[in-house]
Amino acid sequence: MSGYNIKEVKARQVFDSRANPTVEVDVILECGAMGRGTVPSGASTGIYEALELRDGDEKRFGGKGVSKAIGNIERVLAPAIVGMDATNQAAIDDKMIALDGTPGKSNLGANAILGCSMAVAWAAANAAKQPLFRYLGGCNARTLPVPMVQIIGGGAHAVGSVDIQDYLVVPMSAGSFAEGYEMVVDVYNATKKVFAKAGKPLSTADEGGFWPTGFKSNEEGLALITEGIALAGYKPGEDVAIALDIASSEFYQKDKGTYTFHLEDREFTREGFVDLLCSWVDKYPIISIEDGASELDWEGSVLLTQKLGKRIQLIGDDLFTTSIPRVKEGVERGACNAVLIKMNQIGTITETLDAIEYTKTVGYLPVVSARSGETEDCSIVHLSIGTNAGQLKVGSVARSERTVKWNEAIRMEQLLGAQGIYPSGAIFDRVKR
Repeated sequence: MSGYNIKEVKARQVFDSRANPTVEVDVILECGAMGRGTVPSGASTGIYEALELRDGDEKRFGGKGVSKAIGNIERVLAPAIVGMDATNQAAIDDKMIALDGTPGKSNLGANAILGCSMAVAWAAANAAKQPLFRYLGGCNARTLPVPMVQIIGGGAHAVGSVDIQDYLVVPMSAGSFAEGYEMVVDVYNATKKVFAKAGKPLSTADEGGFWPTGFKSNEEGLALITEGIALAGYKPGEDVAIALDIASSEFYQKDKGTYTFHLEDREFTREGFVDLLCSWVDKYPIISIEDGASELDWEGSVLLTQKLGKRIQLIGDDLFTTSIPRVKEGVERGACNAVLIKMNQIGTITETLDAIEYTKTVGYLPVVSARSGETEDCSIVHLSIGTNAGQLKVGSVARSERTVKWNEAIRMEQLLGAQGIYPSGAIFDRVKR
């Protein structure tokens, strides 16, 4: 279909939600259809992620400029993919990967390659006059995601606060995405009142959650959110559950094999830290824990899975980095039972789709996720629906780079109508044996 051939590729430096430069790409087809991809960026990044190419010139944007990535698009990637059929996503992505020639896309930059990959997919979908989720997944793409929503943001998202990175909530008893999202908004607003009653200052972390100022322990956030769930009129654990992103790689001491809570000046052995997380699961309505052990501590992930893997969801993020070989190793070792999916960890739409498919094939749950440095791009919403992934982690209900994604999911649920499927808390039944 010559009308679907790529006619032009435009790249530019724009800015994300943390005021850092990022890559944006437009792909224009011969038929006139256009697609745009704007690449997100993480603050808490795994060592196994594909490389986000930055300029390194401290005089401009503290070295975080992306002119090198833009130049690689203009000089290398664009000339190579112009003339190619945009509907052949895999061939385009494979060509860009081959042009880079490195395992982690460190030559041209994963941000340069992903921007092109995203824009190609949107252009092809727009040319076909289809929503992106339908283009990616076909007629059976109709599962709305259960929202995983940040209420308190700590760790690398709120520097100098608590050690735990994300305290989130998940609606369990909702009958639709819109209803589930309404429930978490209720909890957010109720927790705001709990903060005020406790004399906690109200400010916003990187992903829209409350900044945990004046906390005396990491556990305090769990108590506050549990109170917020009840204040909102819901039963903790039954209507709304808690999810945690521990991001434990951030406070893992590799030389000693220990974990340190800097807020509390407490050091844990691997076994002691796993026991702490188990005690929290016993005490609070926790349904999901992400990166409960460091990316360097396979033994910790395996131990945590042995203790909690049949009770709750255990997500690997830094551990897996959306990489099929790393997920395969996790399956072989018996680590975790779910995989966080981030497009910019791997670098192309095709590799992301493959990772989701592999995750489901081995019986793990995929959780599509945003990054802390986000944009108004809502590709991940369509990715979650297009692959029937079942879960979406975007951040909080505040800040427009977050709400643009939640609102898109509401629109897509309305578009699907009676054909749409919403899994609700049943999505976790597989791990609750």
